[in-house]
Amino acid sequence: MYVQGVSTRKIKAISEELCGHEFSASTISELNKTMDDELEKFASQRLEGEYPYLILDARYEKVREDGVIRSRAVLVAIGIDWEGRRRILGVELAGRESTTSWREFVLGLKQRGLSGVRLAITDDHPGLKRAIAEVLPEAAWQRCYVHFLRNALDHLPRKANDDCLTELRWLYDCRDAAEARQHLRRWLDHWSPKHAKLCAWVEENIEQTWTFYRQPREHHKHIKSTNLLERLNQEIKRRTHVVRIFPKDQSCLRLIRALASEQHEEWLDGPVYLDMQPLRDLLKPSLQLAA
Repeated sequence: MYVQGVSTRKIKAISEELCGHEFSASTISELNKTMDDELEKFASQRLEGEYPYLILDARYEKVREDGVIRSRAVLVAIGIDWEGRRRILGVELAGRESTTSWREFVLGLKQRGLSGVRLAITDDHPGLKRAIAEVLPEAAWQRCYVHFLRNALDHLPRKANDDCLTELRWLYDCRDAAEARQHLRRWLDHWSPKHAKLCAWVEENIEQTWTFYRQPREHHKHIKSTNLLERLNQEIKRRTHVVRIFPKDQSCLRLIRALASEQHEEWLDGPVYLDMQPLRDLLKPSLQLAA
Protein backbone atom coordinates (compact mmCIF):
# COMPACT_ATOMS: atom_id res chain seq x y z
CA MET A 1 0.00 0.00 0.00
CA TYR A 2 2.85 2.36 0.82
CA VAL A 3 4.50 1.86 -2.57
CA GLN A 4 1.15 2.47 -4.30
CA GLY A 5 0.92 5.89 -2.64
CA VAL A 6 -1.06 5.27 0.56
CA SER A 7 0.09 7.32 3.56
CA THR A 8 1.30 5.53 6.69
CA ARG A 9 -1.56 7.12 8.63
CA LYS A 10 -4.12 5.56 6.28
CA ILE A 11 -2.29 2.21 6.32
CA LYS A 12 -2.62 2.16 10.11
CA ALA A 13 -6.38 2.73 9.86
CA ILE A 14 -6.89 0.16 7.07
CA SER A 15 -4.79 -2.51 8.75
CA GLU A 16 -6.67 -2.08 12.01
CA GLU A 17 -10.04 -2.45 10.26
CA LEU A 18 -9.00 -5.43 8.12
CA CYS A 19 -6.80 -7.30 10.58
CA GLY A 20 -7.91 -6.06 13.95
CA HIS A 21 -4.34 -4.92 14.51
CA GLU A 22 -2.76 -1.51 13.98
CA PHE A 23 0.73 -1.23 12.47
CA SER A 24 2.79 1.72 13.65
CA ALA A 25 4.61 3.99 11.22
CA SER A 26 7.94 2.58 12.45
CA THR A 27 6.76 -0.99 11.75
CA ILE A 28 5.72 -0.01 8.22
CA SER A 29 9.11 1.61 7.74
CA GLU A 30 10.90 -1.57 8.88
CA LEU A 31 8.79 -3.66 6.50
CA ASN A 32 9.67 -1.36 3.63
CA LYS A 33 13.38 -1.88 4.31
CA THR A 34 12.97 -5.53 3.31
CA MET A 35 12.68 -4.28 -0.29
CA ASP A 36 16.21 -2.86 -0.27
CA ASP A 37 18.02 -5.99 -1.49
CA GLU A 38 15.71 -6.42 -4.48
CA LEU A 39 15.86 -2.72 -5.32
CA GLU A 40 19.65 -2.74 -5.12
CA LYS A 41 19.71 -5.60 -7.64
CA PHE A 42 17.45 -3.56 -9.92
CA ALA A 43 19.65 -0.46 -9.56
CA SER A 44 22.93 -2.30 -10.21
CA GLN A 45 21.86 -4.85 -12.83
CA ARG A 46 24.08 -5.29 -15.88
CA LEU A 47 22.82 -3.40 -18.93
CA GLU A 48 22.93 -5.94 -21.73
CA GLY A 49 22.74 -5.01 -25.41
CA GLU A 50 22.71 -1.54 -26.93
CA TYR A 51 20.38 1.40 -26.37
CA PRO A 52 20.17 3.62 -29.46
CA TYR A 53 17.95 6.15 -27.68
CA LEU A 54 18.65 7.48 -24.18
CA ILE A 55 16.41 9.91 -22.29
CA LEU A 56 17.68 11.73 -19.19
CA ASP A 57 15.93 14.10 -16.81
CA ALA A 58 15.63 14.98 -13.12
CA ARG A 59 12.93 15.90 -10.65
CA TYR A 60 13.18 17.14 -7.07
CA GLU A 61 11.94 15.73 -3.78
CA LYS A 62 12.13 17.19 -0.27
CA VAL A 63 14.17 15.35 2.36
CA ARG A 64 14.74 16.24 6.02
CA GLU A 65 18.42 16.40 6.92
CA ASP A 66 19.54 17.30 10.46
CA GLY A 67 16.22 18.99 11.05
CA VAL A 68 16.50 21.06 7.86
CA ILE A 69 14.31 20.38 4.79
CA ARG A 70 16.40 20.21 1.62
CA SER A 71 15.70 19.46 -2.03
CA ARG A 72 17.22 16.37 -3.58
CA ALA A 73 17.58 15.80 -7.31
CA VAL A 74 16.28 12.44 -8.52
CA LEU A 75 18.26 11.54 -11.66
CA VAL A 76 16.50 9.12 -14.02
CA ALA A 77 17.55 7.45 -17.27
CA ILE A 78 15.30 5.59 -19.73
CA GLY A 79 16.70 3.65 -22.68
CA ILE A 80 15.06 2.19 -25.78
CA ASP A 81 16.82 -0.95 -26.97
CA TRP A 82 17.03 -2.61 -30.40
CA GLU A 83 13.88 -4.58 -29.64
CA GLY A 84 12.07 -1.25 -29.34
CA ARG A 85 11.35 -1.76 -25.65
CA ARG A 86 11.53 0.91 -22.97
CA ARG A 87 13.76 0.19 -20.00
CA ILE A 88 14.51 2.21 -16.87
CA LEU A 89 18.29 2.11 -16.74
CA GLY A 90 19.04 4.07 -13.59
CA VAL A 91 17.57 6.03 -10.68
CA GLU A 92 19.88 7.88 -8.30
CA LEU A 93 19.70 10.70 -5.76
CA ALA A 94 21.99 13.74 -5.85
CA GLY A 95 22.31 16.94 -3.85
CA ARG A 96 21.60 18.92 -7.00
CA GLU A 97 21.85 18.80 -10.77
CA SER A 98 25.46 19.61 -11.59
CA THR A 99 28.07 18.54 -14.11
CA THR A 100 29.63 16.33 -11.45
CA SER A 101 26.42 14.59 -10.38
CA TRP A 102 25.30 13.99 -13.97
CA ARG A 103 28.79 12.82 -15.01
CA GLU A 104 28.88 10.29 -12.15
CA PHE A 105 25.38 9.12 -13.02
CA VAL A 106 26.11 8.59 -16.73
CA LEU A 107 29.50 7.04 -15.94
CA GLY A 108 27.72 4.61 -13.63
CA LEU A 109 25.41 3.60 -16.49
CA LYS A 110 28.39 3.11 -18.79
CA GLN A 111 30.24 1.01 -16.22
CA ARG A 112 27.15 -1.22 -15.96
CA GLY A 113 27.26 -1.80 -19.72
CA LEU A 114 25.46 1.11 -21.39
CA SER A 115 26.57 1.24 -25.04
CA GLY A 116 25.42 1.99 -28.56
CA VAL A 117 23.74 5.31 -27.74
CA ARG A 118 23.00 7.19 -30.95
CA LEU A 119 20.78 9.93 -29.55
CA ALA A 120 20.56 11.42 -26.05
CA ILE A 121 17.38 13.40 -25.38
CA THR A 122 17.46 15.92 -22.51
CA ASP A 123 16.54 19.45 -21.53
CA ASP A 124 19.07 22.28 -21.82
CA HIS A 125 20.69 21.82 -18.40
CA PRO A 126 24.36 22.80 -18.92
CA GLY A 127 25.72 20.20 -16.49
CA LEU A 128 23.82 17.42 -18.23
CA LYS A 129 24.97 18.56 -21.65
CA ARG A 130 28.61 18.58 -20.55
CA ALA A 131 28.29 15.15 -18.95
CA ILE A 132 26.89 13.65 -22.18
CA ALA A 133 29.61 15.27 -24.26
CA GLU A 134 32.33 13.89 -21.97
CA VAL A 135 30.99 10.40 -21.25
CA LEU A 136 29.01 9.66 -24.44
CA PRO A 137 30.88 11.62 -27.15
CA GLU A 138 29.54 9.27 -29.84
CA ALA A 139 25.92 10.24 -29.11
CA ALA A 140 24.11 13.09 -30.85
CA TRP A 141 22.24 15.46 -28.55
CA GLN A 142 18.54 16.27 -28.93
CA ARG A 143 17.28 19.23 -26.93
CA CYS A 144 13.70 18.56 -25.83
CA TYR A 145 11.45 20.73 -27.97
CA VAL A 146 8.79 20.98 -25.23
CA HIS A 147 11.31 22.54 -22.83
CA PHE A 148 12.51 24.74 -25.69
CA LEU A 149 9.01 26.13 -26.27
CA ARG A 150 8.63 26.78 -22.54
CA ASN A 151 11.95 28.64 -22.55
CA ALA A 152 10.70 30.71 -25.49
CA LEU A 153 8.12 32.30 -23.19
CA ASP A 154 10.98 34.08 -21.40
CA HIS A 155 11.60 36.05 -24.61
CA LEU A 156 8.02 37.21 -25.07
CA PRO A 157 6.14 40.03 -23.33
CA ARG A 158 3.71 38.69 -20.73
CA LYS A 159 0.62 39.79 -22.59
CA ALA A 160 1.86 38.71 -26.00
CA ASN A 161 -0.42 36.70 -28.28
CA ASP A 162 0.78 33.10 -28.34
CA ASP A 163 0.04 32.59 -32.06
CA CYS A 164 3.76 32.85 -32.80
CA LEU A 165 4.52 29.93 -30.45
CA THR A 166 1.69 27.89 -31.94
CA GLU A 167 3.19 28.38 -35.39
CA LEU A 168 6.67 27.65 -34.01
CA ARG A 169 5.40 24.33 -32.65
CA TRP A 170 4.30 23.36 -36.19
CA LEU A 171 7.97 23.27 -37.23
CA TYR A 172 8.31 19.99 -35.35
CA ASP A 173 5.79 18.22 -37.55
CA CYS A 174 7.74 18.59 -40.81
CA ARG A 175 9.01 15.68 -42.88
CA ASP A 176 12.66 16.60 -42.46
CA ALA A 177 15.03 19.34 -41.34
CA ALA A 178 15.16 20.95 -44.81
CA GLU A 179 11.39 21.50 -44.78
CA ALA A 180 11.56 22.76 -41.20
CA ARG A 181 14.20 25.32 -42.15
CA GLN A 182 12.02 26.62 -44.99
CA HIS A 183 9.11 27.10 -42.62
CA LEU A 184 11.43 28.69 -40.05
CA ARG A 185 12.50 31.34 -42.56
CA ARG A 186 8.88 32.26 -43.23
CA TRP A 187 8.17 32.27 -39.49
CA LEU A 188 11.09 34.62 -38.85
CA ASP A 189 10.05 36.97 -41.65
CA HIS A 190 6.52 37.13 -40.25
CA TRP A 191 7.29 37.58 -36.53
CA SER A 192 10.63 39.43 -36.43
CA PRO A 193 9.07 42.91 -36.75
CA LYS A 194 6.86 42.23 -33.72
CA HIS A 195 9.02 39.94 -31.56
CA ALA A 196 12.64 40.60 -32.51
CA LYS A 197 14.08 39.30 -29.22
CA LEU A 198 12.25 35.97 -29.48
CA CYS A 199 13.13 35.49 -33.14
CA ALA A 200 16.83 36.15 -32.56
CA TRP A 201 16.88 33.60 -29.72
CA VAL A 202 14.99 30.98 -31.76
CA GLU A 203 17.24 31.41 -34.79
CA GLU A 204 20.33 30.91 -32.61
CA ASN A 205 19.10 27.85 -30.70
CA ILE A 206 16.46 25.94 -32.66
CA GLU A 207 18.89 23.64 -34.52
CA GLN A 208 19.59 21.93 -31.17
CA THR A 209 15.97 20.76 -31.14
CA TRP A 210 16.05 19.34 -34.69
CA THR A 211 18.58 16.54 -34.19
CA PHE A 212 15.69 14.07 -34.21
CA TYR A 213 15.19 14.77 -37.92
CA ARG A 214 18.32 12.67 -38.59
CA GLN A 215 16.48 9.60 -37.30
CA PRO A 216 13.68 7.64 -39.05
CA ARG A 217 10.48 9.62 -39.53
CA GLU A 218 8.48 6.88 -37.80
CA HIS A 219 10.37 7.64 -34.57
CA HIS A 220 10.16 11.44 -34.60
CA LYS A 221 7.21 11.95 -32.26
CA HIS A 222 8.79 9.64 -29.66
CA ILE A 223 12.32 11.08 -29.62
CA LYS A 224 11.91 14.83 -30.08
CA SER A 225 11.09 15.39 -26.41
CA THR A 226 11.56 13.92 -22.94
CA ASN A 227 7.79 13.34 -22.65
CA LEU A 228 8.26 9.62 -22.03
CA LEU A 229 10.30 10.37 -18.93
CA GLU A 230 8.02 13.28 -17.96
CA ARG A 231 5.09 10.85 -17.76
CA LEU A 232 7.10 8.61 -15.45
CA ASN A 233 8.01 11.63 -13.31
CA GLN A 234 4.35 12.59 -13.06
CA GLU A 235 3.52 9.12 -11.75
CA ILE A 236 6.35 9.37 -9.24
CA LYS A 237 5.12 12.79 -8.17
CA ARG A 238 1.58 11.48 -7.71
CA ARG A 239 2.82 8.91 -5.22
CA THR A 240 5.56 10.90 -3.45
CA HIS A 241 3.12 13.77 -2.94
CA VAL A 242 1.48 11.63 -0.26
CA VAL A 243 4.75 11.59 1.71
CA ARG A 244 5.59 15.25 1.02
CA ILE A 245 8.81 15.28 3.09
CA PHE A 246 10.97 12.17 3.37
CA PRO A 247 12.70 11.52 6.70
CA LYS A 248 16.01 10.67 4.97
CA ASP A 249 17.62 10.08 1.59
CA GLN A 250 17.33 6.29 1.75
CA SER A 251 13.56 6.31 2.27
CA CYS A 252 13.16 8.66 -0.69
CA LEU A 253 15.33 6.55 -2.97
CA ARG A 254 13.62 3.34 -1.79
CA LEU A 255 10.13 4.49 -2.76
CA ILE A 256 11.16 5.99 -6.11
CA ARG A 257 13.18 2.93 -7.09
CA ALA A 258 10.24 0.72 -6.14
CA LEU A 259 7.99 2.75 -8.42
CA ALA A 260 10.59 2.68 -11.19
CA SER A 261 11.05 -1.09 -10.85
CA GLU A 262 7.29 -1.59 -11.07
CA GLN A 263 7.07 0.52 -14.24
CA HIS A 264 10.11 -1.24 -15.70
CA GLU A 265 8.41 -4.63 -15.31
CA GLU A 266 5.21 -3.34 -16.91
CA TRP A 267 7.14 -2.11 -19.93
CA LEU A 268 8.97 -5.42 -20.33
CA ASP A 269 5.69 -7.35 -20.23
CA GLY A 270 3.80 -4.83 -22.36
CA PRO A 271 3.76 -4.16 -26.10
CA VAL A 272 6.85 -3.06 -28.03
CA TYR A 273 7.18 0.74 -27.93
CA LEU A 274 9.00 1.36 -31.24
CA ASP A 275 9.50 -0.61 -34.42
CA MET A 276 13.28 -0.41 -34.81
CA GLN A 277 13.41 -1.71 -38.40
CA PRO A 278 13.34 1.83 -39.88
CA LEU A 279 16.50 2.64 -37.88
CA ARG A 280 18.17 -0.56 -39.08
CA ASP A 281 17.28 0.37 -42.66
CA LEU A 282 18.68 3.88 -42.15
CA LEU A 283 21.97 2.53 -40.83
CA LYS A 284 22.33 -0.29 -43.37
CA PRO A 285 24.30 1.73 -46.00
CA SER A 286 26.83 2.96 -43.43
CA LEU A 287 27.23 -0.54 -41.97
CA GLN A 288 27.79 -2.00 -45.43
CA LEU A 289 30.35 0.72 -46.18
CA ALA A 290 32.16 -0.01 -42.91
CA ALA A 291 32.18 -3.73 -43.74
